[in-house]
Parts: sequence; C-alpha cells; structure tokens
Amino acid sequence: MAFKFIALFALIAAASAGVLPVQQVYHAAPAVATYAHAPVAVAHAQPVLAKAAEEYDPHPQYKYAYDVQDSLSGDSKSQVEERDGDVVRGEYSLIDADGYKRTVQYTADPINGFNAVVNREPLVKAVAVAPVVKTVAAPVAHYAAPAVAHYAAPAVVKTVAPVAHYAAPATYTSYAAPAVA
Repeated sequence: MAFKFIALFALIAAASAGVLPVQQVYHAAPAVATYAHAPVAVAHAQPVLAKAAEEYDPHPQYKYAYDVQDSLSGDSKSQVEERDGDVVRGEYSLIDADGYKRTVQYTADPINGFNAVVNREPLVKAVAVAPVVKTVAAPVAHYAAPAVAHYAAPAVVKTVAPVAHYAAPATYTSYAAPAVA
C-alpha cells in the first residue's frame, strides 16, 4: 500500500516540476489568481498559453503525379493533379474489372464546382475485318419435287454372333473347336 502512495506522489511531483508534458490550456481572457498572505491580498497574473496562428497561404499551389505498372498483379493506374489558387485540375486512369481503361479528366473551381469527363476504351483493340461486298450471282433455277415421293427406309439388321462356352479339360492334350454352322 505504501508503494502506491509513493508512486502517486512521484507522479504528482513530476507533473508539477514540468517533467511530464501538461496539456495546453487556451483562455479567452488572462487568468488572475488571488492569494491571501496574512492580512493583505495580492493578485498575481498567471501566464496564458496562446497557440500561434496557423500559417495561411492566400494562393496555394502544388503539383503531384504517380504511376503504378505492376506486371505481377496486373495493376495499372496513374494520376496527375495540380492546384493553382482555388483551381484544381487533374487526370487519373485505371483498369476496370471488365477490361476497360477508364480515364477521368477533372477540374474544380469556386465558380463551376467539380466537373469530370470520363472516357472508357477497351484494352483489346477490335480486329479490323474486311468489308463484306455483296455480289449478285446469275439466277439459279429452282426445281419442285414431285407432289408424292416414296422413300423406303433402309432395313436395320441386327446380327448376334453365337457365344460358345468352353470348359477347360483336365489335361491340355487336345482341343477341338466346335463346328461353325
């Protein structure tokens, strides 16, 4: 139990000594602490932690691009984007699961908002086929079959070969094949 008290007091001492970081406190007005020392009350001003104003760029600019071509996984994509003030322009492309390459060109600005143009094209180009030329042949004579036609279907003949069962003789001295009928 004594160890817990010692650990707690050590933690409090480290925090008050400034060894452990203290969270920054933001105040709207300076804080004033009043301490009463004997019969006279004295006011002491405490320092106020103020966070520095974030930097503001009135005309931000950037450009970046990347390209991925992975032959093992088949992953293929790229992007290019640039910003000049409040206007952003860019383009990206990727391979869709259905085998088409999708290319998107986009712009964004405060007047027109975000606009994109999407193009899709197949990865496998269509093979050019020679055009079909229609030719007219000489007229063909058509003959009519007779009104009644007699056809005889061929006869189906099923032949079964005779099956003979033989018992092996006790000794293999002679063998006689049966007569074929």
